[in-house]
This record gives sequence, C-alpha cells and structure tokens, in this order.
Amino acid sequence: EREMISLKEILASEVFAKSDSVLTMGLGKDINGLPVIANLSKMPHLLVAGATGMGKSVGINAIILSVLYKAKPDEVRMIMIDPKIVELACYADIPHLLTPVVTDMNQAASALWWCVNEMERRYSLLAKFGVRNIEGFNKKLKKAKNKGEPLLDPSFNSNTAEEGETAPELEKLPLIMLVIDEYADMLGALAQEDRAKAKRVEALIVRLAQKARAAGIHLIIATQRPSVDVITGLIKSNVPTRIAFKVSSKVDSRTILDQGGAEQLLGMGDMLYMTPGISHLTRVHGAFVDDDEITRVVDFLRKNSQPNYLDGILNAHSESADSHEGSNSSGVTGELDSLYDEAVQIVTSSRRASISSLQRRMRIGYNRAARIIEDMEASGVVSTMNSAGNRQVLAPEPINTDD
Repeated sequence: EREMISLKEILASEVFAKSDSVLTMGLGKDINGLPVIANLSKMPHLLVAGATGMGKSVGINAIILSVLYKAKPDEVRMIMIDPKIVELACYADIPHLLTPVVTDMNQAASALWWCVNEMERRYSLLAKFGVRNIEGFNKKLKKAKNKGEPLLDPSFNSNTAEEGETAPELEKLPLIMLVIDEYADMLGALAQEDRAKAKRVEALIVRLAQKARAAGIHLIIATQRPSVDVITGLIKSNVPTRIAFKVSSKVDSRTILDQGGAEQLLGMGDMLYMTPGISHLTRVHGAFVDDDEITRVVDFLRKNSQPNYLDGILNAHSESADSHEGSNSSGVTGELDSLYDEAVQIVTSSRRASISSLQRRMRIGYNRAARIIEDMEASGVVSTMNSAGNRQVLAPEPINTDD
C-alpha cells in the first residue's frame, strides 16, 4: 500500500530548511524515501504536464506553498494565470500577488506583455549599474542605502520634471514567479478569438523563457494536454526542467521528457523529474496538500498583510509592441486607457509631458504612464521626444468653464 507523503513533512526536512533560496520547492520523496527539493531560480523555468487527475494540480499547489513558506512578499511576487477560474482562486488576495488572480485570457495576454516590459526595464537597470543579475543589483542597492547614498532612478529626466521634483529612490527588486496553470487552455481561448494573438502570446512566453532569468522572472507552465502543438520545440529548448505526471501514451511522455516512461507511472502524484545536468530521470512520489491546508496558509497570510497590487498589469495594451507593424500610422495600440482623458487634462493644464509627473499625480506605475504618453503622442496631444528627451505639449490649454 502506497504511503501518503504530506507537504508538511517535506517542509520540515533538514534539506529544505538548509536551502537558502526563497524559490525552493518541495516536490516529494524519491524511491529511497529521501526528500526531493528543487530551486526554481537555478532551473530557471519549469514545465509541468500530466493527464487529468494524475496529481498535476496538487503538485502546483505544493510548489506555490513551498515558496510562500520561504519567501516574504518583498522577496517574491507572483502573477497567477488560471483559465479554469477555480484552480488558483484559493490564493486570491495573498500579499505576494502583483495583481488579482487572472482568469480573463485577454488580461493574461496583458500580464505577459507587462512581464516582458518589466524584464526589459530590469535589464536596463542592470546595465546602467554594471551588475549581471537581480541579486547583484539588490546587493548594490542595499550597500548604497547603508552608506546613506541611495541609488536614484536613472530614467528620471530633470528637463521634463515639475519644479522641485527630484529623482525617486530605487527600491529592492523582488523575484517574480509567473504561474500558468493550464497553458493549453490559455492558448486555446485566445486562438478562438484571434489566432494571431495566440501566436504572439506564445512568442512572449518563449521570449521570457529565453531572457528573463537574470531579470529575476521565473515561469511555471502547467498543462494537461502534452501535445506537440502546445509543448513546442521552442518551449522545450528554453524550459529544460520538466515534471511529468502519468500520461496516457508513450508519445505524450516523449513530448514532455523526450523519452518514454511517464505512461508507466502509477498516478496519484507519481512523477518523473527531469533536470539539466543530470542524464537520468528522477522518480518522485509527490507531496500531497489538501484544500484545508491551503486555506489555513492563505488565511494566515491575509491576516498578516494586505495585497499591494501593481496598477496597469491587467489593462496594459497587450498588442503594444508587435502589433505596431500592422497597426495604422497613428500608433494607437487599441482602446485608450481608462485614465487617458484625466491624464490629458493634467498634461495640457501643467504644460508638462512627463512620465514621472503622471506617475506621481495619478499614482500609477511607470509602464502605464509611459503608454498613456505614447498614446498622447499618437493622438497629437504631445510631440515626439527631442534629442534632450523632452516633449512639447501641442494641445491647447483646457478652457476653464468655471465662472
């Protein structure tokens, strides 16, 4: 009779306790009864696949709870994409979330665009401060703060800033864990609406998998449909760490692991773990966590801290970069931001077209403010940026109707 392995047992193990990484995941036990843990930051991304009812969802929950056990909200932030609506709903409003659990697939596309933009922003910061990765940046930031010389945002432009406005201090960059619980469903839902959009979203996933490691962004992609049109060669080549639960055929096993074996697993959390640098697969009996345990953990987290959602992730213009090629010359990328009219009022009244000013006055994130300014440029409200980095406000001042 098979023994049930609780996640609590893995989290209490010495090997888990000794792991320094906040992205340490408790997977289960190997055939010798020893705890198996993994470090997502070294993978740096993870693909999880298996047939329905074979333990994939429980495995994802065990991974998420492991990270929640290790990491504070300022160390790891999460974005969860849940096409099935119910799989990740239990994590709603935990303080680690960057945005509410995403169940709308158009919003999921926006969230992925935000991740790509954030990755590029982080790479720009790393380059400007001469460090190779997020750990190096945070160390440099902490050292400067301890010396009383905090690092300032290099993107701040004093020429477009308001009078008395100074460059904001840079803050610690947390690691970002992006969890997609059913990748095939996400692509399928997008393809029904717009096949080209689904392809662009797939390209975003590949782009993140290729480049996001040094920027501190890590993907966990799960699917119950391990077909070659879902788990493509590009995905596999950029996500070498994979977990396969029991599948229905050898073909499916080869799609996930490049070899057979997963079709012979016993189900109920029995998995094969493939990691780069090790020639053989590791068979693991997955740790079990029930709904009551998840509820207790998330209730504790909610009581101790409120979520601090970042503005603009779900209403980003998901078509912004790639669709410029096919869009009209105006450059407007789709529907205008809900705050666009208010932002125009601020810019035309103050006669300053500054991203930092919009951020401060409207209390929105950098990416959202930048997109609004870009749309103003496309609409002729402000000019293009000159060589000094300044924009001229072209639209007239608003008429004051107050008597």
